[in-house]
Amino acid sequence: MAEKKGIRIKEFRNRKAAHNYYFVQEIEAGIVLMGTEIKSLREGKLSFKDCYAGIDEGEVWLYNLHISPYSHGGYSNHDPERRRKLLLNRREINRLKAKIDELGMTLVPKDLYINGQGKVKLTLCLAKGKRLYDKRDVMQEETMKRESERTMKNLRM
Repeated sequence: MAEKKGIRIKEFRNRKAAHNYYFVQEIEAGIVLMGTEIKSLREGKLSFKDCYAGIDEGEVWLYNLHISPYSHGGYSNHDPERRRKLLLNRREINRLKAKIDELGMTLVPKDLYINGQGKVKLTLCLAKGKRLYDKRDVMQEETMKRESERTMKNLRM
């Protein structure tokens, strides 16, 4: 899959994020990982369940991202749900902090990928939570769209 900034080798998506949040702004960030975490990511062992990002003492941290221990790792294996530091510019961090404090938004990881250079990147989204009725409306619109596409397909045949 070709991207503007290069080729994505392996990609993982947080499917629940689009269901639970409205995305306002996307930010691409690097992530600090250990060697066994990279190897485990290449095996495809990752879970976004209950994952979120927060700003603590001027740094952005990722919490509850589950990267399973590396299958061939020994005593040097990592803690699966440790907090991980995200790499952003000071200006970006300050801008995010202001929007989170002022507008009551949250930072949600949208996807994680390994680019062509072997670097792991995370797409963070500044997001606003959906209410239950918003989720119902979106689901209803999707089913209506799906049904109309089905009927159009049947009419063409």
